[in-house]
Amino acid sequence: MATLHDEFADFGQPEQMLRAGLRLLMAALLGGLLGFERESKGKAAGLRTHMLVTLGAALFAMLLELDGAEHDAISRVIQGIAAGIGFLCAGTILKGNSDSEVKGLTTSASLWFSTAIGIAVGLGREGTALLATLLALVILHALPALEREAKQPPP
Repeated sequence: MATLHDEFADFGQPEQMLRAGLRLLMAALLGGLLGFERESKGKAAGLRTHMLVTLGAALFAMLLELDGAEHDAISRVIQGIAAGIGFLCAGTILKGNSDSEVKGLTTSASLWFSTAIGIAVGLGREGTALLATLLALVILHALPALEREAKQPPP
């Protein structure tokens, strides 16, 4: 029994367990909102991908923050997360034969953005993460209509 207790010592206090659970749940939900939007548009990186990216970024940040890491250590991990997500994002971009045939840029940007949301939640900045997610949803929903309107020739 002592071994089991030692293995789960990171949940020594009920408050720590609740905080970790709430942060991870919040990260998954916010990533899910962005992923659902992408999925509803038929994009390859949808609900599950965005949820996992956001959840993973939150976990990386939480592990250091809850362990009391110094600012410079957290900064290095954030840099590593940002560099690492670039590889996944690059995989969503497809270029055709001409410069105007590029697809996946918005999905790539939303994955990158989901990473930032996860980091914010992991560091305990849930309000900022929620506000940023809402702003991203407005951008993903409102701007395409404005773009279509701008591209239409005047009567």
